[in-house]
Amino acid sequence: MRLKVFNLIGLIMILYLTSKAQNTHYGKIYCNLEKEPLSNVQIYDFYDGFITNSDSLGNFKINSSGGSIKLVFHKENYNYLVKVFSDSDTLSIIYLQPLAFELNEIIVNSSKNEFNSGVLSDVVEDAIYAGKKTKKIILSNTLGSVATNNARQIYNKIAGLNIFQNDDAGLQLNIGSRGLNPNRSANFNTRQNSYDISADVLGYPESYYTPPAEALEQIQVVKGAASLQYGTQFGGLINFVFKKPNQNKKFCLVYRNTIGSNNLLTNFTSINGSVKKIGYYSFINYKKGDGFRQNSAFESINFFTHFNYSLSKKIKVSAELTFLEYLAQQAGGLTDNMFYNNPLQSNRERNWFKVKWLLYNTKIAYKINRTTKFNLNIFSLNAYRYALGFRDNRVDQLDPLMERDLIKGGFNNIGAENRILKNYKLFKKSSVLLLGAKIYKSSNTSEQGPGSSNYDANFNYYYNDIMSSYVNQSYYDYPNINYAVFGENIFYINDLLSITPGFRYEYINTKSNGNYTFRRYNLIGATIFDTTYYENRSNQRSFILFGAGLSYKANKYMNMYSNISQNYRSVTFADMSIKSPSFVISPDLNDEDGYTFDIGLRSLNSRIIQFDINYFQLNYNNRIGFVQKIFEEMPGYFVVKTERGNIGDAKINGIESLFNVKLKMPYYNKITLNSFINFSYTKSKYLNSQINGIIGNEVEFTPKYNIKYGLNIVLNNHTFGIQYSYISDQYTDASNADESDITGIIGKIPAYYICDFSYKMHYRFMNLYFGINNLSNNIYFTRRATGYPGPGIIPSPPRNYYITLEFKI
Repeated sequence: MRLKVFNLIGLIMILYLTSKAQNTHYGKIYCNLEKEPLSNVQIYDFYDGFITNSDSLGNFKINSSGGSIKLVFHKENYNYLVKVFSDSDTLSIIYLQPLAFELNEIIVNSSKNEFNSGVLSDVVEDAIYAGKKTKKIILSNTLGSVATNNARQIYNKIAGLNIFQNDDAGLQLNIGSRGLNPNRSANFNTRQNSYDISADVLGYPESYYTPPAEALEQIQVVKGAASLQYGTQFGGLINFVFKKPNQNKKFCLVYRNTIGSNNLLTNFTSINGSVKKIGYYSFINYKKGDGFRQNSAFESINFFTHFNYSLSKKIKVSAELTFLEYLAQQAGGLTDNMFYNNPLQSNRERNWFKVKWLLYNTKIAYKINRTTKFNLNIFSLNAYRYALGFRDNRVDQLDPLMERDLIKGGFNNIGAENRILKNYKLFKKSSVLLLGAKIYKSSNTSEQGPGSSNYDANFNYYYNDIMSSYVNQSYYDYPNINYAVFGENIFYINDLLSITPGFRYEYINTKSNGNYTFRRYNLIGATIFDTTYYENRSNQRSFILFGAGLSYKANKYMNMYSNISQNYRSVTFADMSIKSPSFVISPDLNDEDGYTFDIGLRSLNSRIIQFDINYFQLNYNNRIGFVQKIFEEMPGYFVVKTERGNIGDAKINGIESLFNVKLKMPYYNKITLNSFINFSYTKSKYLNSQINGIIGNEVEFTPKYNIKYGLNIVLNNHTFGIQYSYISDQYTDASNADESDITGIIGKIPAYYICDFSYKMHYRFMNLYFGINNLSNNIYFTRRATGYPGPGIIPSPPRNYYITLEFKI
């Protein structure tokens, strides 16, 4: 397809040079049903992007070089129209059919898109995004270490993201925003192709599986206001959209190999195509490496397949299967002294982590009529994660080579979500109604006990005579159920202004059935305290969340948006049952709630300048975090430990901005410059707390300054890129401790900066990628882990390189 595009461009240039003529195309655009003129219809060159809008009477005028020109006509709530104009087509009448749900996505994904990010349309497929803070990342135009899921480069146009960078293969995604903990992206609702992929949306919303960026068409991100449609998380939505089957070919192949530092080897192979009414897309992704620290080798295999079948013009069904399995050795965490003496050291040789993920999905899409569509998404997860190793609250303590702590988590859940999208008229103005419902049921387990005393990745329990007195033992079942009903409606007041109110009703029932053992021994190993606690608890709650969005198009190049939405994050007993040597969990842990507010201004339709600047405020009640407390573990025995519990009420606000400019060199138009700056400033403060010394403190994981700057230079088939990233210091506990303790889990994360270089060469069916990350070889860390892969400081990668060779057939 790309070759055809280049050939067409070359043909147009030849025709221009030979004819030196220019054609002017005039026309008028009408609604096909009401025969009324349509104003503000966006008109695009199919290959080169936006050209102009129709005027208030539906008229348009387009100048073109000699030869034909392929145009796309688009207006919200109308089907798009593609039309080829020849030299003789100087006056045309265009009719647009009402209702279009997916148009902007088709246009923006053109191979000639000017930028690698954009804004989601008001309506995309079966979702409403009007008035929200949205962004989509277009992977085909992203330069950087895509093969290793380098989040610093892939998400460089998302303002204010805080990223844990502690592996060099991208096995897990750890991102947060607006003061939310980045750990396994647990504060976002994570989906692929619009269905859930986390361990347990309610009880354990951590994402151990991250789709490979090489397989993605785009990544859709919605800040805070996603709570009404996608669930109650404060962070918002991350939706990974996979590539689609090629509708014009029966078979296409992409074959990518990557090598890099520390014996990194990855392979990504995908096939796709369409045969009659069947479309398919499948890939397999293999990763292996030694890691940048001792004792941090890994191996991963990921498989995905998608089939769709058109039963009729109105009904389309699809099925997807995702499989992931990986095994990683964990080098363990460090104290501050250990990190500054030797950041790459490891004193844990026997720690291992294993994940197995199996996702199923079936989707039915039914276009009831020209104004109504119905979608049903059924999904299921069968997965586990095993963690094995020696963990002690003294991180610098050498491994005594005794039995290891083994924690097993099993995740089995099933859910269904249906959506109805209706386009209708209200007082002769267009409106779009979305109604949906979701049912989600999970049956998860967690078990903790003694593992083997060997060095290997043996995930079996060893309850023999010696280990029957092991300190950390527990077993729990977590049967959870969730019902939700939600709705949003876009009311178009006129062609410029729209208002989108919405609601979400939630019913949540979380249960916990199990037991845990608490033991203490004296200095000679004699038992002084031994008790087993049995629990059978249930927590039911129901509530309604409300929100509203506003969108105003000041002109064809600018859009003002604003949104306010309530948020809620449930706590389940899964948060309370696993015993950690580095911290304890408050038995009075309660759910969190609050609201998110955004107001901003962003660009539309520009081929040269892209910008988005907004003010946000997040009010967070009953925020969960860490503080140090004195505990009486048993009569007369007091210890100081870090506690995870409800700290208090907090306010987080600030400015997020993105400016992106693309320019051609004035005297040498073969060179194109693409430069961006992504800047955010965030303030945070605890407003209320029952804990002494907390009010007025900064909120954890809230760096004041977060900056990314990049410059790409395109010369013919070569692209050179440089990116600079800076994040100021941030606290990891509510007491704002500067110094750490023996666990390494609290204390500051110091400010750091990173510079990355990227290169791409394209030649016919081949692409070559090369990059050096952390050019200046800075020593830094972004994470203080409370559990695995720690506890303690987890260093970030030093200078490393990668080379990728890609073939497309």
